[in-house]
Amino acid sequence: MDRKKFLKALAILPAIGATMKLSELGKMSEGLSNTDRLPVLFLGHGSPMNAIEENEFVTGFRRVSSEIARPTAILCISAHWETQGTFVTAMNNPPTIHDFGGFPKALFDVQYPAPGSPELAKETQNLVKKTQVGLDEKWGLDHGAWSVIKHLYPNADVPVIQMSLDYRQSPQWHYDLAKELSALRRKGVLIVGSGNMVHNLGKVAWNKLNEVGFAYDWATEANEKMKSSIQSGNHEPLINFRSQGKAFDLAIPTPEHFLPLLYTLALQEKGEDVSLFNDRAVAGALTMTSVKIG
Repeated sequence: MDRKKFLKALAILPAIGATMKLSELGKMSEGLSNTDRLPVLFLGHGSPMNAIEENEFVTGFRRVSSEIARPTAILCISAHWETQGTFVTAMNNPPTIHDFGGFPKALFDVQYPAPGSPELAKETQNLVKKTQVGLDEKWGLDHGAWSVIKHLYPNADVPVIQMSLDYRQSPQWHYDLAKELSALRRKGVLIVGSGNMVHNLGKVAWNKLNEVGFAYDWATEANEKMKSSIQSGNHEPLINFRSQGKAFDLAIPTPEHFLPLLYTLALQEKGEDVSLFNDRAVAGALTMTSVKIG
């Protein structure tokens, strides 16, 4: 299956937000101060075309941003940055990465010039004890990050850093690593996982691309079981997704789009509310289901 072909065909998402010159953006204040605990998000990001299309999913992204306090900064774990080792972006001005091909020029024209935060990168590096976290100055913001964050904060005036996924590690390892980030929630940092719970490009229903809500039986089964575990707070079946049967195997043929969900769930604290939004399927084999914790 040609992933780029799928993403081009799956042009079913949002609008270009306004941007600002970096010279107009304020820098983060010295030191990360204690704040009330911010929520954590998992965003089903779907096609990169969500940056220039308008639909129900974009409405959901905007709505959830209106429900939470404005963050000091954002830490995003995107499905689209896999590395050997763990890294965080540490530059002042991360570039907007157009990590795809064959799309309209309007999509490549989109820039999301949010500032970075070397300070937050170093704070994250110091927090994590499970592994050595490298400071990266080459990556930037990939479409798993900017195509959704631009709808949360269209003025690009909230600093954003990304954390990579070490593709060598187990789901349990990623879940445990995520727990070490919990202190950031009380320092004004919004932590966002960006991927898709059900994501099988090889099973796309090409004749159903424009029928939002259509899902194969296995995709519905997997999505419903995932949601049940999320809402009950029982994360074990999701951590051990390779032991959940054929529906999960079809829903998660490769782990990179699912792992950001584990980063979000790992940060749930006792008694925190969990809500779902954008809970719709696309093209039979992909779900946009998103999660808000707190």
